[in-house]
Amino acid sequence: MPRNEGVRYHTISEVSELLGVEPHVIRYWEKEFPQLKPRRIAGRRFYGSKEIELLRRIKHLLYEKGYTISGARKVLSGDDSGEAPCREILAEVRRELEELYRSLS
Repeated sequence: MPRNEGVRYHTISEVSELLGVEPHVIRYWEKEFPQLKPRRIAGRRFYGSKEIELLRRIKHLLYEKGYTISGARKVLSGDDSGEAPCREILAEVRRELEELYRSLS
């Protein structure tokens, strides 16, 4: 496993287990998100902490926030045109309204 000044690299299997997604999903995300570039040595992928953090963010945007691949790509490239803050504000307002409704019931 490659080492670089104490940085630990993980195989795709380890990252897959860590994130709770299948390896083929990670390979697909590599094709869709140009920022995601794991190190390759002898044809094997190795992910450092930056790549793992990016994968966590991609998973969060797709699975928890409900973004499409295209939408997540825009958010990660910084070209979300204010869409992400609006969604987050709406989600927060919705949560507050649901809590208020439950407390009144």
